[in-house]
Amino acid sequence: MANNEAKTNAQFEQTIGECRALFEKKLHDYGASWRILRPESLTDQLFIKAKRIRSLEIKKESLVGEGIRPEFIALINYGIVGLIQLERGFSDTVDITNDEAMVLYDRYAQEALELMKRKNHDYDEAWRSMRVSSYTDFILTKIERIKEIEDLQGSTLVSEGIDANYMDIINYAVFGAIKLRCASE
Repeated sequence: MANNEAKTNAQFEQTIGECRALFEKKLHDYGASWRILRPESLTDQLFIKAKRIRSLEIKKESLVGEGIRPEFIALINYGIVGLIQLERGFSDTVDITNDEAMVLYDRYAQEALELMKRKNHDYDEAWRSMRVSSYTDFILTKIERIKEIEDLQGSTLVSEGIDANYMDIINYAVFGAIKLRCASE
């Protein structure tokens, strides 16, 4: 079992490294323009990415030529942006440097990795037997939960917070990206 967990950890870190490289390039091009996103707008951005994945899974055809895996990468990066926004709040202007954004990115990526390690240990590598379409549905479910929590203005009775849902979205999206990469190799 430890060997499988080590493989998962390495694949997770490789995928996050790929996401980080893209995030850093986009920071170069756009700066931290996402700082202006209010929570509901970020939730809608996650929603359209996940809906596109589901649409492509069902239709089996992309008319814009981009596949499913880049959308999982986007979900990972927007999930981390969501965690940053929860911590910092939204801003009317770009109020952090690219270096500050990367420090925050790395912190939340590490937290997602640590959470995945704990859950993967307890769930005994169950993600490997799941279908990619299930990750999509679970992500969409998490987004719906976030919408409800936002509508309740965070006043839940027994539910995990928005941050826990972002973490789950990140981890499901990493699993989807790993499985799709492995399928294409």
